[in-house]
Amino acid sequence: MKCAMWTCVTGLAVVFAALAFGCAQVASTPVPSRGQETVLDLPQPRYDGNVSLEQSLLQRRSVRDYTGEPLTLAEVSQLLWSAQGITDARGFRTAPSAGALYPLEVYVVAGNVRGLTPGVYRYEPDGHRLLRLMDGDKRAGLADAALGQGSVEAGAADFVITGVYERTTAKYGDRGIRYVHLEAGHAAQNLCLQATALGLGTVTVGAFQDDEVMRLLNLPGNETPLYIIPVGRKP
Repeated sequence: MKCAMWTCVTGLAVVFAALAFGCAQVASTPVPSRGQETVLDLPQPRYDGNVSLEQSLLQRRSVRDYTGEPLTLAEVSQLLWSAQGITDARGFRTAPSAGALYPLEVYVVAGNVRGLTPGVYRYEPDGHRLLRLMDGDKRAGLADAALGQGSVEAGAADFVITGVYERTTAKYGDRGIRYVHLEAGHAAQNLCLQATALGLGTVTVGAFQDDEVMRLLNLPGNETPLYIIPVGRKP
């Protein structure tokens, strides 16, 4: 019995030590996951700020020219949380979703973000983290797919919102397609207002070649790109 108890205590000590080591790691340290992909924990978002909602609504404008200065990882974290972050223990998010089915995915095409290697990342709301999908600055290619719109290449990062229709149509039928489009608008407006509150410039882009965006980002066949939203520092 003594030996069994000692084994149990020793095992618990190992577990607690492992947990303590994991908690002590820097939040932005990549952790291997799913083959060649890596997971990047994002800085925790802020839940208050210096700019009111009313001021963000008043100041929000489409901004297509940027200084070329980098964004910070904290700013990218805040923008992603505003679009699709989890705000409730039941999994509810910052943007409303028909049936709480959450058909949207959000990607970051990073080119000039401090603390983030240029590449393509998918946001994972559960855990508030990024999954790195591919390396390399894809902004120029994304701009080509967006009919040559310069803001897409000039932004420090582009946020791409996609929709997986069957997550919603499985419950609501064809009407669910409309719900997905409405939800994309909710998420995009959240992101734009958050960018305004952070003093950043952004514009929503809807003119692009779907197939080219899907190819460039290597999107799954059931995902449809709905928005490209470049973000950068205002001149």
